[in-house]
Amino acid sequence: MKLVSLFGKAISDSMQSNLFTLPNFEAVAKSSQAQEKKIIQYEQAEQLFLELLAIDNLDNQLHQEAAKAREFEQAISTAITAAYCHDVNDDRAHLFLQRILYWINRLKLFWYDDLRHYTNERSLYLSCCRNQIEAAWQAWEIAQIDVPALQKLDVKQALIERASSDLNPPSSPESCYIREQMSEVGYRHLLAIASFDGLVEGSRLSRILGGAANEVQCTLVRVLLEEYGNGRLSRKHSTFFAQMLEEFKMNTEPEGYFDLVPWEVLACANQNFLTTERKLYFLRYCGALTYFEVAGPAAYKNYLAAAQRLQLSNAAMGYWELHIKEDERHGQWMLDSVALPLAEKYPDDAWQLILGYDQEKLMGDRATKAVVQSILTQEQAN
Repeated sequence: MKLVSLFGKAISDSMQSNLFTLPNFEAVAKSSQAQEKKIIQYEQAEQLFLELLAIDNLDNQLHQEAAKAREFEQAISTAITAAYCHDVNDDRAHLFLQRILYWINRLKLFWYDDLRHYTNERSLYLSCCRNQIEAAWQAWEIAQIDVPALQKLDVKQALIERASSDLNPPSSPESCYIREQMSEVGYRHLLAIASFDGLVEGSRLSRILGGAANEVQCTLVRVLLEEYGNGRLSRKHSTFFAQMLEEFKMNTEPEGYFDLVPWEVLACANQNFLTTERKLYFLRYCGALTYFEVAGPAAYKNYLAAAQRLQLSNAAMGYWELHIKEDERHGQWMLDSVALPLAEKYPDDAWQLILGYDQEKLMGDRATKAVVQSILTQEQAN
């Protein structure tokens, strides 16, 4: 796969004139047309990628699909520059890259579908595509965190203080809107987007449970078992989510509303795939999961309050009620029996727990804003 220069275009752009000029309406029209052309380019490139993905034994057949591969790779190069090498981020480029990453990452889970869908799960070509996107994306993400400052913290104290604060956070404009103003149309849209994770909940956690037996591992297993209803499908959390969808006669198939999912939500999923795939990032993942479990009940209380205000049925909100009860317990488990013990065991690397925690919070807040914006757009269209 041809390597791309991530910074060439950014350097070129910085050399352009910054002189003030009056608005050029013809240029604005051309810019809009260029943006539309770029959207079409990304959509076509994703379709080309899906065609490559479906080829049996892709690595050995790639020479026959060289034209498709080149066009797809060019789109990757363009998107990386647009998403990560400019001050103003291109949302369409972000979406394209996160969707491609997800198409590759989802091969790590089993979907109980045609076995031939997994023919390329160990493809070197797909690995190269994933690594190229991840390298640029992760550099962009990590640049938003003050890592040197994290490395100076008392990790245990920082974790305890963060967990205490995030258990009952102050209201944000997004949480207020969900709780007090979101319509039933918006609630259904929220369920559609949330189903992307809710119908396969816990799947990525399952990928880091193997290895030497210890108290930390056993606590993680306890969290997973509760997510999976202790082995009973009727009690599995995803079953409760499906019941909410069924109440509105919505699609209960996993990924049924994939095209509605904002890139910010996809990024959270892909971040979890990355940190569970690489054991080097085990501490980051555990820090992230600690935040997720600690902060979850506050978010679910907002969704529950919205459902109650809309006078929806118990079945239309049962998932939130279950999570409020269980995640309060999970958050305490993660802090006391996972994060703090790991901080003791790995004193030189314990700051990575904080990195994972803070990244999960940052990315989660970003995703929440994107979801609320999507809800507002949907409500305005109805």
